[in-house]
Amino acid sequence: MKRYGQFCPIAKASEVLGERWTHLVIRELGAGSETFNDLRKGLPLMSPSLLSTRLKSLEEAGVAERRKTSAGVRYTLTESGLELKPIILAMGTWGHRWVRSKLEPEDLDPSLLMWDIHRAMNGEYFGSGRTVLLFEFSDYATKFKYWWLIINDGDVDVCMKDPGHEIDLQVTTDVRTLTAIWMGDTSLGDSLRTKKLRVVGPEKLRRDMPRWLGTNYYADVKAP
Repeated sequence: MKRYGQFCPIAKASEVLGERWTHLVIRELGAGSETFNDLRKGLPLMSPSLLSTRLKSLEEAGVAERRKTSAGVRYTLTESGLELKPIILAMGTWGHRWVRSKLEPEDLDPSLLMWDIHRAMNGEYFGSGRTVLLFEFSDYATKFKYWWLIINDGDVDVCMKDPGHEIDLQVTTDVRTLTAIWMGDTSLGDSLRTKKLRVVGPEKLRRDMPRWLGTNYYADVKAP
């Protein structure tokens, strides 16, 4: 931890929070990710060793807690960390308003996009039983091309490998278009009309897609 040599509270807070990736680790913990693997899914470009280092630093600063449970190691925010949640969310609001991503290729990440969608979408819409949604990214020819969202009794899981279940609805688009929809930069209707996004499946699921897909927490934040 680098020191600023000042008693100023902003300087002291920056000593804890100023390292690269730290805010995003807190973002993931605040979003409910508790296992190391789940944290990595929300931070796919962060190396495991650096994630371990940042978690240890947050533990030492009293922001995060590491607990051993019967289900394995869990990481959670402490009282100190929970007080940071609205601050991190406010940073996101400022970021989406004033330094909004132009969705250039270097900012597009299908892993983060699908992970974010899976944990924020309205799984309860689908009711009881199992529903399988297939997302195909036409601009990818690698392992990131196909993503399955499996909803069981309202709980949503995301898979990169074919689970072997019958597909109830398929969405075909490119990563930029779906990211723009998710972040509120364009509408689902416009993307359908311009054929940048295609949906195949039952009429009700297609018609209600805005209800079950939803948007990112910051989608309603407008640029100045």
